[in-house]
Amino acid sequence: MRSEKPKLGQNFLVSPAAQMQIVEALGDIAHATVIEIGPGKGAITTLLLPRAGRLLGIELDPALAAAAQARWATAANLTIVNASVLDADLARLAWPASPGREAEKLVVVGNLPYYITSDILLHLFAQAGAIDRAVVMVQEEVADRLAASPGTRAYGVLSATAQLHATVEKLFTIPPEAFDPPPNVHSAVVRLTMQPRFEELGVPREPFLRFTQRIFHQKRKTLANNLKAAGFAADAIQKALADAQLAPTVRPEDVPLEQAAQIYKALTSSAKQ
Repeated sequence: MRSEKPKLGQNFLVSPAAQMQIVEALGDIAHATVIEIGPGKGAITTLLLPRAGRLLGIELDPALAAAAQARWATAANLTIVNASVLDADLARLAWPASPGREAEKLVVVGNLPYYITSDILLHLFAQAGAIDRAVVMVQEEVADRLAASPGTRAYGVLSATAQLHATVEKLFTIPPEAFDPPPNVHSAVVRLTMQPRFEELGVPREPFLRFTQRIFHQKRKTLANNLKAAGFAADAIQKALADAQLAPTVRPEDVPLEQAAQIYKALTSSAKQ
């Protein structure tokens, strides 16, 4: 019998096969600190406990957090915190650097609530330096956007932002009937291996992220028109596109990150002159 919709809109994964696939996608976690976003009723927590070196569950629902705390009160390697992951400073949850050892990188896992998926992803990307990898479940449409390649319709600001911070792998899809209550959409599991590219591309993180948002501001317009709307001079845009070997009519979704970085550096350099 299916339960009624929980008050926070959770869709609990009840397929044992899917639960195991998610845990196995994390790889070896025997010596890792694992952050579980939204342990819920503890199905994946149960699988993680014997595998993880240290497990920290961050649960927003106070009733579920209290139930988990009571259920695993004697588990030495588990801590349940009743909080929002959006308030968590993940770097402070990892073991710090010590003589002869670098600071620990976290492993993150979670079924991200649909209504704040983007917020949580951006929070993880902002703290990419503290994370080794994350395996998260999202709507399939979001997974497709995260993993989309330049030149496809799904490629946009979320794709670019994700791929500036991580290698993105769409692993497998999960049908609605694997959940209780079943959602109206298919879900997909994505693995994000954090490898920020800003240094490689030679661009500063925050300014380049703002630039990326501007060039996708109106996706149906050309890149040149979006750059003009962002305040760049027409002649500088024309030269930057030509130097990047891009047509004047190119659209934002057709521009790989390498060329976007090249255009950014050309335009910001010309603006300073």
